[in-house]
Amino acid sequence: MKNALFIVACIAILSGTHSVRAANDPRPNILYIMSDDHAAHALSCYGSKMNQTPNLDRIASAGMRFTNCFVTDSLCGPSRAVLLTGKYNHLNGFRDNSGKTVFDGAQQTFPKLLQKAGYQTAIVGKWHLNSEPTGFDYWSILPGQGRYHDPQFITMGQKELVKGYVTDIITDKALDFLKKRDAGKPFCLLYHHKAPHRSWEPDEKHAHMYDDVEIPTPATFDDDYSHRTSAAHDQQMQIDKYINKQDTKGDPPAGLSGEALKKWKYERFIKDYLRVIAALDDNVGRVLDYLDQSGLSKNTIVVYTSDNGFFLGDHGWFDKRFMYEESLHVPLLVRWPGQVKAGVVSSAIVSNVDFAETILNAAGVEVPGDMQGHSLLPVLKNEGKAPADWRTAFYYHYYEFPQPHHVQPHIGVRTDRYKLINFYGPKEWELFDLQKDPHELVSVYDDPGYTEVVKQMKGELDRLRVELKDNDPLVVPFPK
Repeated sequence: MKNALFIVACIAILSGTHSVRAANDPRPNILYIMSDDHAAHALSCYGSKMNQTPNLDRIASAGMRFTNCFVTDSLCGPSRAVLLTGKYNHLNGFRDNSGKTVFDGAQQTFPKLLQKAGYQTAIVGKWHLNSEPTGFDYWSILPGQGRYHDPQFITMGQKELVKGYVTDIITDKALDFLKKRDAGKPFCLLYHHKAPHRSWEPDEKHAHMYDDVEIPTPATFDDDYSHRTSAAHDQQMQIDKYINKQDTKGDPPAGLSGEALKKWKYERFIKDYLRVIAALDDNVGRVLDYLDQSGLSKNTIVVYTSDNGFFLGDHGWFDKRFMYEESLHVPLLVRWPGQVKAGVVSSAIVSNVDFAETILNAAGVEVPGDMQGHSLLPVLKNEGKAPADWRTAFYYHYYEFPQPHHVQPHIGVRTDRYKLINFYGPKEWELFDLQKDPHELVSVYDDPGYTEVVKQMKGELDRLRVELKDNDPLVVPFPK
C-alpha cells in the first residue's frame, strides 16, 4: 500500500497537478488594475478635495503610495504599449492614438515572459492598441474606446454584446477569471477599466451623486497662459470652448455666457467624471473583497494606477497630453503583504516604464536587458526610500499632433525641482521652478537668474535622449 501511494505521489509531481504545484510555487500572484484618465488629485488618498475613493484607499493604507509617478507619454494607447514592453514609444512603435498605429504583438512583452515562466496571464477591459492581445491565456477586451452602456467585447477573437454597465461587466469578467483560473499556477491579471474616460457616463446607482454639491474650481481655473509659450495658448482643451453637448448631456440654460457658462460646463463635466470614478471604486472593492474571502490576498501583489493623468479644470482645461503636472502625474498604489510595509509614502521618481521590470522581478523572471525602466522592488522593500543610484531626472516625449486637441509635440525632463520642456515644432522652450511655482504659471526659461539651471537641464535632456536612444528626426538634433 505504501508503495502504491508513493507511485501515485510521484506521478502527481511529474504531471504537475494543481495541488502539488500550488503548494510548491511561492511566487506571488499579480493583480494590475489600471483606469483610464484617472487623475491622482481625484483620489482621496492623494488629498482630493472633490471625492472619496475608499476602496482605492484600502490599497494605499495597506501598501505604498507613490507621489512622483510619471508617464512617458500622457496618452492612452502609448502608455499601454509602454506598460507591456518596458520601453519608450520610439522603440515599441506605438506613438499615438491616430487609429493608424497598430501595436506589434510579435514583440517582447512582460506577459509573454510570465507565460513562458509558468504564470497564467489574462487581460480584461480596455486594450486600445488596434490589435489582438498576445501573451495572454485569456483575454476579453473592449474594441477601441468601448461603450459605457451595453458594451461590445471581443473575447478570445469572438465578438459579444454584453448588457449592463461597462465597469460592472469588466469586474464580472475579472472575477470570473479568478474563480475559474488554473489554481496550480500563479496568475497575472490585467484588470483595465474604461472609466473615467470621456464622455463620463455614470450608471444608475451613481447618477445623482453630487446633485446638491458645488464642486470647487481649481486654483488655476482662470489661467490666461500669459507667461508661457504659444503651445499653452494654441491647445484645444479649454472647458468653455471645447466641452460639448455630449459631454454635458444637454444644452446649457438659456442666456448663460462668459464665466457663468464656463462654470456650468465645468460642474456638468466634473460631476459625471466623479460619478464614474465612484462606480470604479465600488468595483475595485468587489475584487479586493474576493481576494480576501478566497485567501488570495496574502500572496497577491495589487497595483492601482492610471494610463495617464488628467486636467480637472486645472488651467481651465480637460484632457491630458501636456507635460504639465496634472497630466504627467498618475496615481500608483502597491500592496504586497509581507513585502511592502503598510501605509508608506514614497517620493522616489518612478514611471510606467518601470512597471514591466517590477512585475518580472517580483515574479522571479529574468528582466531583459533592452527594457528601459528600473524595477521598483528596491524602493518597495525599503519603505519607499530610493537607492543611492536611483534616477534623479525623468524623460518625457509626446507626439500626437495636430488633432485631437492641438497640443504641440514636445520632449522634456523633470527633476525633483525643475522641469524643462521643448516644443520642437515651434522651437520654443519652457522652464519651471516647481518649488516656487508648483502650478507652472510662469516659465523662467528666459530669466537670467536661471541661465545655469537651463544649461544643466539641457544637459540632462541630452543625456537621457542618448541613454534612451530617442533619435527622432523631428526633434532637435540628436546629441553627439
